[in-house]
Amino acid sequence: MKHTLRFRAYLPDDVESEAWHHIDILRQIRNHAVRDYYNSDYNDRPSDYDQHNKLTAWADRWPTFAEPSRHAAQQAITQIHSDLETLQERRENGYNVGRLQWQGKGEFRSVSYNQPRRWNVDHNTGDDRFVRLRLEKIGWFNIRADRNVPSKDEIDEVILKKESTGEWYVSLVTTVEDTPEKPSLSEIKPEDCVGADLGITNYIHTSENLSVDTLDLSDEYDRYAREQRKLARKEHGSNNWENQRQQVARAKRKIKRKVEDFQHKLTTWLVKKYDVVAVEDLDVKPMLETSQNAKSKQDAAWSRFIELLEYKGELHGTHVETVEPRGTTKECSVCGVETAKPIWVREHSCPACGHKEDRDLNAAKNILTRGLRQLGLGQSESTPVQTALPTFTPHREAVDAKRVVEAGSPGA
Repeated sequence: MKHTLRFRAYLPDDVESEAWHHIDILRQIRNHAVRDYYNSDYNDRPSDYDQHNKLTAWADRWPTFAEPSRHAAQQAITQIHSDLETLQERRENGYNVGRLQWQGKGEFRSVSYNQPRRWNVDHNTGDDRFVRLRLEKIGWFNIRADRNVPSKDEIDEVILKKESTGEWYVSLVTTVEDTPEKPSLSEIKPEDCVGADLGITNYIHTSENLSVDTLDLSDEYDRYAREQRKLARKEHGSNNWENQRQQVARAKRKIKRKVEDFQHKLTTWLVKKYDVVAVEDLDVKPMLETSQNAKSKQDAAWSRFIELLEYKGELHGTHVETVEPRGTTKECSVCGVETAKPIWVREHSCPACGHKEDRDLNAAKNILTRGLRQLGLGQSESTPVQTALPTFTPHREAVDAKRVVEAGSPGA
């Protein structure tokens, strides 16, 4: 499976200028390729291979198109057709999507290479903190080696990107061959399985009655709002405006990093501790459109959390099952009878069997039941599934989200 390592890059002034110049030309090539695609006859649209072959003619007409690496230009065009396939898939799934948009100056911020002869790696810098990397037609620069940097031949793809904060980062894509095998279903013990209910008050509540608080980002959002107000008072396009724009970007980046750090640590803990993790397959988009708590749900970034969980399940050999969320809160985890209850009612009380417990704990058990059933470890849907988990856990352990963030990364 593919594994991406991200490093901070430090480009000398001349290399940075050259890299940004090439990226801007690649933006122009991308825009021209998009226009060429949409201006073609609907039934005879060019493929990425067709547009690769047009690069020579385009460079003859616009000599600046020949300045960046031809391979990087081909990669920019290939990305267009990958985006077109994504749009088509979403269209077929019922989403209302439009065309690829023209990208203005500064909106296209990266360059990628996927052939080893386009880059080189030098570990012999005399400083263990840094490794040198060279990209075709851009030059040599340092990357901070806060983890092991793969050798040249171990890298499948290199992506150099300038963030909106002005900082440069390099992503090195590698292939992980020796991923652990997932445990055989016959060997999985009940205590090694967990269901996770995603929420607002608690970020997750597990079937073992462990809850993790939602991150408190109020201070970060206050700072973000202050920086935006300062930006509004600057003259658009001036040096002061650009400096303040970067301050806004840094404030926004801090929020994103805090959420991502929290999610990485939480998902790593889940896949390392359990052999089976069941989680709701939430459709977040309609929830954001209709909910009064849309801001909180957007901060929760559930879609990314589920993607990380599935990715790390493959990386660490854990079965990650996404289940249909409908009815998990209403259904009784003991007898299966559904009972409607408003969002402010935090206790599940079954009128059929009399079972009472925390609303989120009941939902987490139902999620685990559905996940085990999908794996073939549960009973049929006609019979309420009885897992080895107790029907009532009197002790509830709550984990402050701050502890998750500050505990130190356990590794991806």
